[in-house]
Amino acid sequence: MTASRAQATAEKVLYDVDGGVATITLNDPETRNALSAELIEGLTQSLQRARDEEQVRCVVLRSSHEKTFSSGANLSGFAGETPLVHRHFATAGFVDLFKLIGGLGKPTVCAARGHVLAGALGIALACDLIVAGESASFGTPEINVGAFPFMIMALIYRNVPRKKANELLLLGERWDAQHALAAGIVNRVVPDAELDGAVAEWAGKLAGKSPVIMRLGKEAMRRQMDMALDDALDYLRAQLTVAQSTQDIVEGVTAFFEKREPQWSGR
Repeated sequence: MTASRAQATAEKVLYDVDGGVATITLNDPETRNALSAELIEGLTQSLQRARDEEQVRCVVLRSSHEKTFSSGANLSGFAGETPLVHRHFATAGFVDLFKLIGGLGKPTVCAARGHVLAGALGIALACDLIVAGESASFGTPEINVGAFPFMIMALIYRNVPRKKANELLLLGERWDAQHALAAGIVNRVVPDAELDGAVAEWAGKLAGKSPVIMRLGKEAMRRQMDMALDDALDYLRAQLTVAQSTQDIVEGVTAFFEKREPQWSGR
């Protein structure tokens, strides 16, 4: 990566750590955080950093734009003169990003402020929890311009009941925050002025959990999802045995009986 591109990437995605919580901020307001190659690259690098830094216990994903989390992918790329094979290669960044969020090993919270559209909805759904401001809106408008949200379809169907997912994909309408809450897209809706506080509250709670048990639990959540029931039960039984071998599970149970806060070692 050239120095100029590295600087542009760093400016489009901000990274900060406080109290065990890494806050990653989409910061390209001129494009309403359109998912450019630079922004995707910066987001990926920031998530990798959060994954690798031991002091990070939770990740918050947010936007610096007051009215838009992200407007999604840049549609001009669909009508551009770039060779088809290169356009195909370019979408690998989305796949890698979704896999990275799912396999991060640390809980992720999306602070949904403003419009969360198209590919950006996939990024939000890849997170473990979504807290939305009351003016937030969600949608997959691709069908309205002769495209389709192929890249995020798998995430939608893993989060939203099938008929509601069909409605979202086929009609291309925007849903307000309460509609998204009813459909299971978001976990919580709060007044816009309270969004940062609500996200900080959950992030603080998540950062206070055992990091090793959180990592084991999140991996189990992801892997068992598409297993047959018998396979899932056997796998989860094995994961329980692994959890019982950690120091943190002993510390947690001991602290419970001693009526004190646990001191996690991460082992």
